[in-house]
Amino acid sequence: MPKIDKSQYTKEQWKKLKLERKERKDLKRNLKDSSVETIDTEPKFQDIAFVIGNGTSRSSIDLPQLKENGKTYACNAVYRTFSPDYLVAVDVKMVLEINKAGYQHKNEVWTNPNRSYQRMQNLNYFSPSKGWSSGPTALWLAAQHGYKTIYILGFDYRGLNDGTTFNNIYADTANYKKSTDGATFFGNWSRQTQSVIKSSSKINFVRVINKDSYIPQEFSKFNNLEHITVEEFKKSFEIL
Repeated sequence: MPKIDKSQYTKEQWKKLKLERKERKDLKRNLKDSSVETIDTEPKFQDIAFVIGNGTSRSSIDLPQLKENGKTYACNAVYRTFSPDYLVAVDVKMVLEINKAGYQHKNEVWTNPNRSYQRMQNLNYFSPSKGWSSGPTALWLAAQHGYKTIYILGFDYRGLNDGTTFNNIYADTANYKKSTDGATFFGNWSRQTQSVIKSSSKINFVRVINKDSYIPQEFSKFNNLEHITVEEFKKSFEIL
């Protein structure tokens, strides 16, 4: 069975996963002993996951409908209107906001260890800390969980208005820049995304973009990454 990073699971999740893997292993052994030809009994992860960034290109996509098709990983203020399967937030101000709302007591939240919230309960910590931005960290977490295909939404990188202004669905809200502020430097986001794609060659990554969205030139070197439009994505999953 493939090795799984134990640090990415809570104690309860790891206990459940160990039991499931043991059951699969016992089943495989029994089937082998009986010499009965059957389907592959290696552990199978869910086929599809959606990693949701907060770039404006995803604004027309109804996020709750994604849960009907796979696991969802999202970041930061998305929790205000949508509860993904995994919420990733590494910015201290966002984690404090999430804790104030008590969101992590009923939902799964992942972050990096930090003195500012070391006494807060029910947060899950990356060990060791990735030191990355929230979006690429969420993508990395999904890749660690192992899916056949991971769709990447709202990873726009470039700013609006020819790359000059802040590109984020939550602009002009608490803990975010104003929509009139300058665009955020995206070089680190791009490099971190590339790191995940490069190290996960068995996963097919599909980045969902607008027709005129920016595509980093470096992305062309990956055979396991493709781009489709928002319209194509919505049609494929019958999203209204």
